[in-house]
Amino acid sequence: MDIDLLAKMVREIMMDHDSVTLPGLGSFAAEVVPATFSDKGYTINPPYRRLYFLPHQGTDTLLADLYSSSNNISASDATRILVEYLTEMKEVLVAKKLIVFPGLGRLRATRENHFFFVADEYLDIYPSGFGLEPISLKTHEETPEEVEQAVSSLAQMLETEPVAEPEPVVEPEPVAEPEPVIEPEPVVEQVPVVKPEPEPKPEPAPVEEAPAPVIPSEAEESPVRRIPIIVSILIWIAAIAVVAIIALAVIGHVAPEWLDYYLYSPEELEILRSL
Repeated sequence: MDIDLLAKMVREIMMDHDSVTLPGLGSFAAEVVPATFSDKGYTINPPYRRLYFLPHQGTDTLLADLYSSSNNISASDATRILVEYLTEMKEVLVAKKLIVFPGLGRLRATRENHFFFVADEYLDIYPSGFGLEPISLKTHEETPEEVEQAVSSLAQMLETEPVAEPEPVVEPEPVAEPEPVIEPEPVVEQVPVVKPEPEPKPEPAPVEEAPAPVIPSEAEESPVRRIPIIVSILIWIAAIAVVAIIALAVIGHVAPEWLDYYLYSPEELEILRSL
């Protein structure tokens, strides 16, 4: 007995039944979910069967009967083997909080050891819904073949229509412009302008430049001054880590539900609230 065989038997039984008991662990059950709308009401999703887990056990022996007939053993031996295997599985689930059923989904446990099941996204256990697909209510969208056909028909229409030749453009003859009349410029006598001689300016006294301050480079700084800064940074980091650990511990005792938002996905939280 292994987890692959157990998941295969559960799936086979759930195709024809609404529930199956796992002795010592709980039960799997299925229900039909009606058709729903999505994409803002433009898409109709077909109905399907949802698989979930119940902590209480039923009275059926479907799993033991299937294992007995498949391995040619008695029903009592099949029940004993299933009970032993499922008892070990329950211990593993309590310790690791997760068991994966291949092809079905994941069986998980909370901190209080409440078991719940998250089915695979593409799980199909609804034979009556075979071939059903979502229906879109949006307007028809043209396929690439339809677009290509429309473009080719438009090109044929353009080729069959005659193209009118453009009329020749007659350029107007240039008009001769009259020659401009040049008038003689009047002669103006130029009077010499005497510029005053500039007065000599006194030369400024030389200004002595102050010596530039000497700034010590980073390489000349003493390494002793850097040690207190590094030590203070390490002390702050350690103090912040201690405060964060204490805060998480206090929140875990005071408001454990708040931490569930970081431990479980929204789908798993919804299943937890329904328990």
